[in-house]
Amino acid sequence: MGTPTVTVPSTDEAKKQLLDQYNNRIAYYWKSSVNSKRSYKATRYLTIVLGATVTLISSLSSAKFVNGVLELIFAVATPVLAASLAIVGGVSQAFQWGASWSDMVITATRLEGQRDRIAITPAAQLDPIKEMVLLDDTVLAETQGFFQRLFGSGGPVKSDPKPADAQ
Repeated sequence: MGTPTVTVPSTDEAKKQLLDQYNNRIAYYWKSSVNSKRSYKATRYLTIVLGATVTLISSLSSAKFVNGVLELIFAVATPVLAASLAIVGGVSQAFQWGASWSDMVITATRLEGQRDRIAITPAAQLDPIKEMVLLDDTVLAETQGFFQRLFGSGGPVKSDPKPADAQ
């Protein structure tokens, strides 16, 4: 068995690979931002509608004209709607969709700026390794921020050990 050969991409190929990676990550962040925006708006609207409905139903249940079956429906609906409101509020707080939406848009925009810079830079003037590290660091920073926001801990930022020849 021979040792596998590794081919080093040409500068044009490296630039294309780099731009492809940027485009993939940008597409991911824009898609995720749309999902977060949709979830954020849905939970906000539900909170408003459920809050107003709980207030209305509880007020109507105390009215003198409500009796019989309607009284029973209102008596059951009020706590059920209040519990639904608490659930929607809790889910919204737990997943932080508003902050996620914002962070995803900011990250996508930041990556677009870097991608555009790379796109207009001649391939011979690019350092593909440095550019890939920049991309990975940007994504890592956003990911750590996401987990920090969601769980209170994104883990410590660990510095990579330097290669022996860089020390």
